[in-house]
Amino acid sequence: MHWLLTGPLRVDNLTIKIAELPTSLEGTKLVQLSDFHYDGLRLSEEMLGRAIAKCNEAEPDLIVLTGDFVTDDPTPIHQLVYRLKHLQSRCGIYAVLGNHDIHYNKSKTEITTALNSIGIHVLWNEIAYPLGKELPLVGLADYWSREFNPAPVMNQIDSATPRIVLSHNPDTAKILQQWRVDLQLSGHTHGGHIVIPGVGPVILYYKKFLKILPKKLRRWVPFLRGDCSKVVRYWEWAQGFHHVGANQLYVNRGLGTYFPGRLFCPPEVTIITLIS
Repeated sequence: MHWLLTGPLRVDNLTIKIAELPTSLEGTKLVQLSDFHYDGLRLSEEMLGRAIAKCNEAEPDLIVLTGDFVTDDPTPIHQLVYRLKHLQSRCGIYAVLGNHDIHYNKSKTEITTALNSIGIHVLWNEIAYPLGKELPLVGLADYWSREFNPAPVMNQIDSATPRIVLSHNPDTAKILQQWRVDLQLSGHTHGGHIVIPGVGPVILYYKKFLKILPKKLRRWVPFLRGDCSKVVRYWEWAQGFHHVGANQLYVNRGLGTYFPGRLFCPPEVTIITLIS
């Protein structure tokens, strides 16, 4: 993807308050990367190299990767892991898979095996404790998979225990309101791609426009024709920080870029500092 359609990489820093965060974890630093779509077209080697360098410069306690490592064909994962093995983190690197990572029957196993081979722990409806028992890390199956079933996982954790949840698709935040989620980290939306500064993703207003347009005319409208709802339902959560009920959600804009490109929606490395 040409750099004019992608834009420069941006590092976004934010501080997240976690209730009952243990004193020992005060100031813990996480770095999130998402939506690589590493396929020779949607993410340049230069952009990937800069993202890895920025990640390491932050000296994170934990790195989390929130899915869509490839675009359908899983083969490029074997080249991608040669780059990702340069990531450095004090407490390790954890990941969940996205919808593109399970496109073919063999994809999930092939991508998981490749990531595990370089020490990236892929969580699929699992709980890990890289930061200790006092702050579990939950990784969920992709929302569009048949195995998305958060209840058996979430119910394993005492409601008094703070936790971080990795879930590729931010739509899951609606379902996860029935449990405590101190911080959900997602991707999937690419930030909406085309954004009006100070207003939000164009797609939000495009959907409203379609609703008032006579049905006979909708088929002449380019691009969407309702397909945007198949990507994600809650486009208002397309990027950035959100309160969803009592829970907190952050959606990374991703690194990969699809047609028609990005406008005021730069690729993102997220650095998150946890405080009580």
